[in-house]
Amino acid sequence: QVQLVESGGGLVQAGGSLRLSCAVSGRTFSSYAMAWFRQAPGKERGFVAAISRSASNPYYADSVRGRFAISGDNTKNTVYLQMNNLKPEDTAVYYCAARDMRYSNSDPNQYAYWGQGTQVTVSS
Repeated sequence: QVQLVESGGGLVQAGGSLRLSCAVSGRTFSSYAMAWFRQAPGKERGFVAAISRSASNPYYADSVRGRFAISGDNTKNTVYLQMNNLKPEDTAVYYCAARDMRYSNSDPNQYAYWGQGTQVTVSS
């Protein structure tokens, strides 16, 4: 089975940048569709970005399109989420997820594997 470990969260001022990492073990990440979700206090877990198998077909939630970028590094078996021009409303715990399907999906219920999450806090 696959294990996912996120890192890279922290506290940043509005307008700043962070890069989240999702280290994948057990299998190569390109075997899975991968996604990032986030959950703010009192809110449901929401879709952020995803790539399909072989790190293809990236797509994004409207709220982050143009500011965030999802990518993968086969040599490190790691998926990244580059976050630029961060806003206070981006504050949340960010989760990496994987599903053993060719194409990704924006529904968190479609993902079987999850990391523990990493906190991102954006101050105004």
